[in-house]
Parts: sequence; structure tokens; C-alpha cells
Amino acid sequence: MPYVNIKLTSGVTQEQKDTLIAGVTDLLAKTLNKDPEKTFVVIDEVQPGDWGVAGVNTTVYRRRKKAAAK
Repeated sequence: MPYVNIKLTSGVTQEQKDTLIAGVTDLLAKTLNKDPEKTFVVIDEVQPGDWGVAGVNTTVYRRRKKAAAK
């Protein structure tokens, strides 16, 4: 019984989430021969301010990346 937990920052559409769920389920079925009926995929959306990368929250990180690209 596989359980996959995907954590993303907010801004993902329901269609994208559905695609992720289907894709992960299919990958486990094909790669590990896991029964899709017993495969669980959970998507947790985390606010950008609650997710850190490079020592800062994602909101700050994205702002810095955007400024550097200009």
C-alpha cells in the first residue's frame, strides 16, 4: 500500500494536482507493480511564507530570483 505525500507551495491548479496524482499512481503501478486501488497520493499546499529555501522563505527567495533575472 504505497502512500506518497507531495508538498507544494500554493498556486497549483486542480488540473495540475489531478495530473500529478494520476502520474504518480501510474508510475508506481508500472515501476513497482503496485495496485492503483491501494495507492494513496496526498498533496499538501504550503504557503510560500511557510517554506524555506537558501535560508529565506520562498516569497523572499522568488523575489530575489526575479530581481536577479532583470
